[in-house]
Amino acid sequence: MDKAYFSSEAYSEDKIRAVDAKFEAQKIAFSPLTFQAVRALLGLGILRLIEEAGDRGLSTADIADKAGISEYGVQVLCEIALGMGVLRSVPHDGGEERLALGKTGWMLLEDELTRVNFNFVNDICYKGAFDLCESVRNGKPEGLKTFGDQWTTIYEALSSLPDRAKKSWFEFDHFYSDIAFPEALPIVFASHPKHIVDIGGNTAKWAIACCHYDKDVRMTIVDLPGQTRVAEERAAAEGLSDRIGTLSGNILSGDTKLPASPDAVWMSQFLDCFSLHQVTKILSKIREAAGAETDVYVLEPLWDKQRFAASAYSLQATSLYFTCMANGNSKMYRYGELVSAIEAAGFQLKTAHHNLGSNSYSLLVFRKASS
Repeated sequence: MDKAYFSSEAYSEDKIRAVDAKFEAQKIAFSPLTFQAVRALLGLGILRLIEEAGDRGLSTADIADKAGISEYGVQVLCEIALGMGVLRSVPHDGGEERLALGKTGWMLLEDELTRVNFNFVNDICYKGAFDLCESVRNGKPEGLKTFGDQWTTIYEALSSLPDRAKKSWFEFDHFYSDIAFPEALPIVFASHPKHIVDIGGNTAKWAIACCHYDKDVRMTIVDLPGQTRVAEERAAAEGLSDRIGTLSGNILSGDTKLPASPDAVWMSQFLDCFSLHQVTKILSKIREAAGAETDVYVLEPLWDKQRFAASAYSLQATSLYFTCMANGNSKMYRYGELVSAIEAAGFQLKTAHHNLGSNSYSLLVFRKASS
């Protein structure tokens, strides 16, 4: 088992100098404006123009001419970009300041993790985040009303979201978990399961991957009606309708009954959509359906099992999305608290595989605890 980069001790020290702490505080104070400045730099094509100029850089006048906007507009955006380290100033023989891309600017343009996170925050979270305080007070995703007031969770709204928001949500959801699939598949299929129940199967990506990996496996996707419709369409497009079935329903509802005694139950980035109390409730339902030899697989990005600061921070920030937009009561969990909630339903942790994929996912494997 690889050692996680972060642990509780990583957050126990406060060695920053006061002058640097003040600078960090200003970054927080102005963060809504700086976020929108980056959005403008991307949307107006300014960062791309500067990247294409290479180390020679461009003057603000050159940028204004190429982008077709005023030099004033270029100046206010590029000056804050200098302050953020998105751009850097490069020397020029004529004495005219030129701007080139900084490492942070390159990440904003070319790093897939940053792109997915940025679009997700802009298209899903930004407006609703204004209601974070009320969400915490009420235990409800008060920001969700930016998309309409007819839903209690974002999962009910997914099929009705505007196209751009829907695209950003699914790219965010798939980017994280899908990267771990190639490493997870051999672990799951080492025991040669013939029937896997995929709870929260979403658009059937995992089910399709399983069917391509093993020609004999049969999949049952359990999800909300809007999601199972999409899953059925995807399965049909892959010619797998005979091996991928669906069961529509709310996993928390007493009316939703799971298939009995599957060889395996799979949940990928699913349990973080529920409170710990609900996690135990879901696993209790799974326990009723599971046989003595049923393996229960939980694939999750646990923030205290990450190797890099950026990953841990991204997960901690994602918890705020759950609070104000998704459901008002869940978050990205630590290893110990998630395991405890699952074991409270009568399961026992068999194995834990950490650092799967570039996003350091954890694959936890459970079986019914012996009485």
